[in-house]
Amino acid sequence: MSENPSPPAVEDDLPEQMKVRRGKRDALLAEGVKPYPLGVKRTVTLAKLREQYADLAEGASTGVEESVVGRVIFVRNTGKLCFATLREGDGTELQLMLSQAKVGEDALADWKRLVDIGDVVAATGEVITSRRGELSVMAESWSMAAKALRPLPVAHKPLSDENRVRQRYVDLIMRPEARDMARNRPAMIRSLREVMHQREYIEVETPMLQVLHGGAAARPFVTHHNALDIDLYLRIAPELYLKRCVVGGLERVFEINRNFRNEGVDSSHSPEFAMLEAYEAYGDYHTIAELTTSLVQTAAMDVFGSTVVQHADGTELDLGGQWRRVGLFEAISEAVGETVTIDTPYQTLVSYAEKTDLEVDPVWGPGKLAEELFEHLVTDSLVQPTFVFDYPEETSPLTGAHRDKPGLTEKWDLYIRGVEMGTGYSELVDPVVQRERFVQQARLAARGDDEAMPLDEDFLRAMEYGMPPMGGLGLGIDRLLMALTGLGIRETILFPLVKPEA
Repeated sequence: MSENPSPPAVEDDLPEQMKVRRGKRDALLAEGVKPYPLGVKRTVTLAKLREQYADLAEGASTGVEESVVGRVIFVRNTGKLCFATLREGDGTELQLMLSQAKVGEDALADWKRLVDIGDVVAATGEVITSRRGELSVMAESWSMAAKALRPLPVAHKPLSDENRVRQRYVDLIMRPEARDMARNRPAMIRSLREVMHQREYIEVETPMLQVLHGGAAARPFVTHHNALDIDLYLRIAPELYLKRCVVGGLERVFEINRNFRNEGVDSSHSPEFAMLEAYEAYGDYHTIAELTTSLVQTAAMDVFGSTVVQHADGTELDLGGQWRRVGLFEAISEAVGETVTIDTPYQTLVSYAEKTDLEVDPVWGPGKLAEELFEHLVTDSLVQPTFVFDYPEETSPLTGAHRDKPGLTEKWDLYIRGVEMGTGYSELVDPVVQRERFVQQARLAARGDDEAMPLDEDFLRAMEYGMPPMGGLGLGIDRLLMALTGLGIRETILFPLVKPEA
């Protein structure tokens, strides 16, 4: 596609700064210079120069010529000598010097006339240090690599939190914290993956488009496949497919996956999020708790160098050692000041809710109400890593019944800083009981629970071939980063879903 001057109709509606910048773009074109060339010469990164010449003395000349590229974030034009600060993608900065004696009168005049803060420029010249000891490139030539038509935010007027999310590309330019997160996230995922590989788990892929939504209690996104003329669901969890793998003999499997749940958006919830989900034949929720501790502590060490992590607000969180374990009903009992068990009457639970201003949904059974009481009264206090054990059967339809406590399942949730990080199960492997649980879920759906799971006949058929005892894990990637950094979920996801601008 050819590069053309800006049409007048577009120019009329632009802010003055953008009109000026478009005028400079047009000037480049008129002079036969491409403001957006398909390539520029770069022989070395700014970071490599910084590393290579870290000890260069003041006023030194290396005699080495290099070609560098970077975004202009500062300019100072003073007569026959101009200065600029270039920044590359990782945030490394380097001074660029342009002397009339080196680049020539015309090239220096073009620099002053055409270059703005935010432009990406290329320059070739000798690596030196200035008289003040600043490592620099003394340019012998320069060229435009990408003309910025919009000005960058200024220091005294940064982007709002909302616009930082909407315009993450600007956020990455302006804030080192945003760039750090963009690098820490894949570093953490590499760490998680490496732990799983070391433990001989097989990484697999499961469908994102599913005929039935299952594996979690959540409202799904629905779409339609035109060729097959059927409704499909975006995956809410990979659980039922990963368990099929275990039936087939893949005894340790995991997936780092994207899940989609049609739910609210807040500081810890996103409709699209990342999970590590894993299943281990002949394990249980105790072995999975040990695995989870290892995953989190190793990730902290690999990414931040310590199991004591410092948050954005300056506070510290110690993820090391053995983590606290507490029973769900034990925690509720402590919060209400009375003994609460799985056998506590429903109306008694309702009375606790009324006393603590928890609004009760009529579709909740006693197990669901107990969980809601726990979330309402306890979770905010769980700052240090805490495993909350043994949940009601009613709310855990895919979990094995507790070996010693009737009415409960062998399930834990992990909380850090008051937020659920993940969950671990001793999995339900009896196909007859699983069918009964699915039927119970169907009844809940009929009563209006749009998060209830449907009956999945193919999954039951897989179970009927013999599903070995196993432990299962679901660990939130985004939320783990929240725990490690102290930031909200919209900071840990590079491009979170946001409502379209008006």
